[in-house]
Amino acid sequence: MAGPIRVMVVDDSAFMRTAVARTLSSDERIVVVAQARDGRDAVEQAAKLQPDVITMDFNMPRMNGAEAVRAILAERPIPVVMLSAHTLDGAKETLEALAAGAVDFLTKPDGEVSTDLSGIRAELIRKIIGASKARPQAAPALRSDAPPTPISARATPSAGLIPPSATEPASERISFASMVLDPIVVIAISTGGPAALEHVIPRLPADFPRGVLVVQHMPAQFTGALAERLNGVSPLSVREARPSERLAAGTVLVAPGDRHVVFERSGMIRLTDALPVNGCRPSADVTLQSAAPVYGNRITVVVMTGMGRDGALGAAAVRSAGGRVLAQDRDSSVVYGMPRAVVEMGIADEVLPLSRIASRLERISRS
Repeated sequence: MAGPIRVMVVDDSAFMRTAVARTLSSDERIVVVAQARDGRDAVEQAAKLQPDVITMDFNMPRMNGAEAVRAILAERPIPVVMLSAHTLDGAKETLEALAAGAVDFLTKPDGEVSTDLSGIRAELIRKIIGASKARPQAAPALRSDAPPTPISARATPSAGLIPPSATEPASERISFASMVLDPIVVIAISTGGPAALEHVIPRLPADFPRGVLVVQHMPAQFTGALAERLNGVSPLSVREARPSERLAAGTVLVAPGDRHVVFERSGMIRLTDALPVNGCRPSADVTLQSAAPVYGNRITVVVMTGMGRDGALGAAAVRSAGGRVLAQDRDSSVVYGMPRAVVEMGIADEVLPLSRIASRLERISRS
């Protein structure tokens, strides 16, 4: 991109607009070209000014953040970064905007009106620069011909396995897991993930025969809101992963924010507070490198839209263990970073558009 990144700041608080604009303008790579007082004003100014990136509040009069994102993306692909309140309601609202097509988000340090943004300055600038390279896509409201299956009617996870003896040689333990544990799917995803996941998880059938783990880069509380949102539109049961459980058919588990998910040799999940890897916690590399020797050729990995390279080394470990690796293609990725790393390493068995991932997983699971 030639020249500085042109940003429009949207917030119904004049104080917040000024604070965000001042924070962004402190970096020579960014210039604030406009400020909008609500979603409708943002839509009108975006059409005229065509900024490179927009920062967007959610709770605003006349038109909220998610509605504004939909209206803006319906006209042109301008990346939007949400500035959200760090509350449960704020998490749900942010997920709604991300599902509408916003590419990223950042929580305000002190609620809706934050008096000091110095603590998030570096992260805000990093996200603006990252968003300027994104390829946002309008996300139509998810529709289905039938309402989601009630949780009580969804598939019931199978009983847990009896773990092998800790004294068994490593080769025998791997053989035990590969022969006995049910096949699983692990999805590694980051920027652009919530909207992309709504094109995959709700399209898996209620009788999908594999357990699914989603490793989405998100902070704590937001992953719970993500699981709740997906659960509401999916025939499968979706919830946050808990320690000491196993993936089971009919269930999608979302890695909790700020925790790594590690697979024990019995297939049991363990949550850890180990240091971030690739700047991420949860990290897909951590999860996949623990899963590869446990599941062997019974694991399918899907590396989807996201910034950076998290998941590439883990996918390589899965491929070496006989598992299958799928990657989202460039055209359907909001940020072609994570899947690109897998493709460039030559370990992707297939490269697929977003629209084909769910159907491909179903065919693989039944073959």
